[in-house]
Amino acid sequence: MKTNISFKTNRYIKQFSDKTLFNRFLLFTLLCLSAQTTLQAQEIYYTKPSWFFGVAGATNYNFYRGSTRQLNSGLTPPVTFHNGEGAGLYLAPLVEFHKPDTRLGFLFQAGYDSRKGSFDQKVTPCNCPADLSTDLSYITVEPSIRFAPFKSNFYLYGGPRLAFNLDKSFKYTLGTNPAYPEQEASPAVRGDFDAMKETLISMQIGAGYDIPLSSQNHKTQFILSPFVNFQPYFGQHPRTTETWNNTLLRVGMALKFGQGSAMNTPTAAESKVQFSVNAPKNIPGERNVREVFPLRNYVFYDLESNKIPSRYKLLNKEDVKDFNEDQIGITASVNPAGRSARQMAVYYNVINILGSRMLKNPASNVTLVGSSEKGNEDGTAMAESIKTYLVSVFGINASRITTKGQLKPSIPSEQPGATKELVLLREGDRRVSIESNSPDLLMEFQAGPDAPLKPLELITVQEAPIDSYITIDATGAGKAYSSWSLETTDPDGKIKTFGPYTQEKVSIPGKSIMGTRSEGDYKVKMIGKTKSGSTIEEKVTTTHMVLWTPSKTDEGLRFSILFEFNKSKTIAMYKKYLTEVVTPKIPQNAVVIIHGHTDIIGEESYNLNLSLDRANEVKSIIENALSDSGRKDVKFEVHGFGEDESMSAFENKLPEERFYNRTVIIDIIPVK
Repeated sequence: MKTNISFKTNRYIKQFSDKTLFNRFLLFTLLCLSAQTTLQAQEIYYTKPSWFFGVAGATNYNFYRGSTRQLNSGLTPPVTFHNGEGAGLYLAPLVEFHKPDTRLGFLFQAGYDSRKGSFDQKVTPCNCPADLSTDLSYITVEPSIRFAPFKSNFYLYGGPRLAFNLDKSFKYTLGTNPAYPEQEASPAVRGDFDAMKETLISMQIGAGYDIPLSSQNHKTQFILSPFVNFQPYFGQHPRTTETWNNTLLRVGMALKFGQGSAMNTPTAAESKVQFSVNAPKNIPGERNVREVFPLRNYVFYDLESNKIPSRYKLLNKEDVKDFNEDQIGITASVNPAGRSARQMAVYYNVINILGSRMLKNPASNVTLVGSSEKGNEDGTAMAESIKTYLVSVFGINASRITTKGQLKPSIPSEQPGATKELVLLREGDRRVSIESNSPDLLMEFQAGPDAPLKPLELITVQEAPIDSYITIDATGAGKAYSSWSLETTDPDGKIKTFGPYTQEKVSIPGKSIMGTRSEGDYKVKMIGKTKSGSTIEEKVTTTHMVLWTPSKTDEGLRFSILFEFNKSKTIAMYKKYLTEVVTPKIPQNAVVIIHGHTDIIGEESYNLNLSLDRANEVKSIIENALSDSGRKDVKFEVHGFGEDESMSAFENKLPEERFYNRTVIIDIIPVK
């Protein structure tokens, strides 16, 4: 029994020496942390590193299963050893690669890997305790795929393990029978296992968490990563004989360092970003507007159906006599607080408006052209559904309505070779076009199959008129930052946040910032986020804002132009309308605000430029018309909002909403 106690003591002394090495590694890590945190912050900022180098240290918790008995050709104990366990040292240099804010990377470690431990004690036939321990160790090579599922500091890793045997020694001790305490103990037997595998191929998986020890104003940045690693027994049978296998749980940490690249300092970035806030002297809360609402001459059909969709308003025969298109916008039953819900309710009466106008103008005729991806027959069925309604409900003579079907509309949304957003494009192409050469049905100065129907005039209330928007200009932010946001602070210290934004110029309704406050000095702070993920407070400015509600007698005018995919053709079609209808209605010294919009189909940057180009073309036509009449008293503002849904008049869920969002809106505001 004394021998047994002595053996156990020696075992723990060896384990203590391994733990001492690991403790020294921890001490080295803490010294690096202390040295790093005492460095003074530099004025220059660096990106997060992509390559890291360092060292990993851990404790291997080894679990033996299976059995072993014939230790080598010279020693076979009288008992078979089965389960066991132990703790050993793992120490390895490492190389790691992963770009900041990405999911996939690579991790490589190669070093010393101790699988030491002791088997459970056994009792021999002589009632003597038998102990077996091993200093088994390897040089291990562990390449891994690194995966950060949330693009955060937490990561998973896994891959193969290739191990080369370094130490295969054992120590066997046979104790004395407790009944004979005076019996002399046998000396411990030391040796090497035979039939050992020189190379093992297995697998390993793990998880870790990166804790930055350095800020980004250090070129060399240190990271401390606690980790846990699991290696199942697959492929980890140390010997070619018997069934001994090893399962491992490794717990430790890695100290890594890498170097970032110099990037703009806050001072340098500040010089490249021009930040300004333009708030109107008076911010309108709402305005009465006489709106000339364009009537799109399309009826859009649901995919897989040739019936008139239920969202279009249909009348009973007895209701026709009471139908008045001038009252539609007033009597619309939809929620008036919805974004342009009132205007869309007008559009959904397009078939009734057509029937009413044909009754009032008996000489007018129309052609209904159904476009269906299923072919001419299905397109004709779509057109016939509208004809049947007009004939049976409005009593229109069938001879005045011609129907036909085709595969594509004359100006299709889906272009040859298109591969993106095909469902949205095809929803826009599945429609019935209302075509006519009767001037009484059509918009002024319009003719031909693509001419829109005559618009309606509505009296609406704009809760956030376009001239109530506060414009924030951050020229240069697109290059300096991945995104930027705003903080506004009112006179009482209440903070509101807006963003993040990627464009360099944004507009926010003044009422969104001011709420019910009548006026005050507001602090506006711009906060930029660099491409490496760090946040830099950029600039702060103060502006005075005054909320002003115009009197009920003040009334603006609004005109809209709708666009197809063919931009130039649409502009040419509207030129005479803009010159001879819109321009003469602009009062002296008025402000004309022209803003372009698109639907959500296509790239955001392309749509932004497209909306601005269209708005500038409209401005050019009106400006030239004013100049031809000798007028230079009108002030213009031009905006391109692209597909920005917070600024668009309509939503983008349905094809008709998307078509109405392809627009340039002209707001004419009389002098205050």
